Amino acid sequence: MPKKTPMRRCVGCMEMKPKASLVRVVKSPEGEISLDLTGKKPGRGAYLCRDTGCLQKARKARRIEREFSMAVPDELYDGMEAELENDETAGP
Repeated sequence: MPKKTPMRRCVGCMEMKPKASLVRVVKSPEGEISLDLTGKKPGRGAYLCRDTGCLQKARKARRIEREFSMAVPDELYDGMEAELENDETAGP
């Protein structure tokens, strides 16, 4: 029997997608939010498509703030956007 693919919802476009195709945004136990490109960092996670458009949608609707119950500074969004752009150019 084939293994089930874990599915996660993107907080940007709100679509269910395979976990492997998404990037994890993590809130560490210390309360720091960062992109987790490895998927191994400890803490509470939310998932985003590897697309700056989805990050912008999540930012506009304040979905990451809601997910982690805390304010997310603009510099953090800008940093995540730059990281996603670099990740997109690197390819799969």
